[in-house]
Amino acid sequence: MSAAEFHLSKAEIVELLRRHRISPTQQRVEIAQIVLSKPQHLSADEVLALAHERGSRVSKATVYNTMGLFARVGLVREVIVDPTKVFYDSNVSEHHHFYNVDTGELMDIPAGAVELGTLPDLPKGTQAAGVDVIIRVRSQ
Repeated sequence: MSAAEFHLSKAEIVELLRRHRISPTQQRVEIAQIVLSKPQHLSADEVLALAHERGSRVSKATVYNTMGLFARVGLVREVIVDPTKVFYDSNVSEHHHFYNVDTGELMDIPAGAVELGTLPDLPKGTQAAGVDVIIRVRSQ
């Protein structure tokens, strides 16, 4: 999603969901309004807390299922920083991340700021779908 697509109206969110073949239920629209409001990295629990702050009665299961759906269709990017921590990134353009293991903060790195060498030979019958670099840092 480009920066120009952030700050979408409710009608624009509904249309965006429909373009991605997602039925725009009230709860999905509410979740999309939170997640797609600006470039950000949110966990499903953070989305749930923000939804509840807005007065939504969305359930935890609905948030998790919806975020998974949004990731599968490319509305958000799933960033797995460790087996217990998954972020959903509203910036789906090619880029990488710093992850501060002390603070839990995830920060963008422009794609051109990371140079990758040659990738290993891929398994037969496969093709690369992308490369995600996560640089883990600690606070000083």
